Amino acid sequence: MRPRLYLIRHGQTEWSLSGRHTGGTDLPLTPEGEAESRALAPWLAQITFSHLFTSPMRRARQTCALASGMAAPAAELEADLAEWDYGDYEGLRSAEIRRQRPAWNVFLNGCPAGETPSQIALRADRLLTRLGTLSGNVALFSHGQFSCALAARWIGHKVADGRHLALDTASLSLLDQPADHPELRVIALWNANPRLLREG
Repeated sequence: MRPRLYLIRHGQTEWSLSGRHTGGTDLPLTPEGEAESRALAPWLAQITFSHLFTSPMRRARQTCALASGMAAPAAELEADLAEWDYGDYEGLRSAEIRRQRPAWNVFLNGCPAGETPSQIALRADRLLTRLGTLSGNVALFSHGQFSCALAARWIGHKVADGRHLALDTASLSLLDQPADHPELRVIALWNANPRLLREG
């Protein structure tokens, strides 16, 4: 049985709220981030997971605990689910970076003293190869820009194409392979969250 990858971005932090690039800075969720993570629980409770993996960062682990409830202790830490290493751009907003590099985009240019798109591609491919040996429903608690890169690599695209994907905090996405076309990888669901349903 092929794996179905349920990709969950962590809930809101102070830096995600203000648009600051957050790689290795280990921030907790805000109260709103905790609430939106809890709002995912009824969705995830309808899915039987064979495996749960979470980024080692506190914001992802908290989201995992709040969204998956009793299943959270079974979650395994997976270093390859960590956010992009932003290097010298850690803590900066995109507008601040573009004052020095007007055309900069992390998916195209990477970060000085941090990860390049090619390094992210290698990390994403390595993770997908390991996950491909599993079966059943697999939960992945991760981060915004790495998750967009992972989705791009899932469908065979370059990391650069991740820039065309938007991913909100505490959102649920599904990377799948249709039963009638098991050789085809698809993004079956993207950026779903209870807040968007309420707003829209």
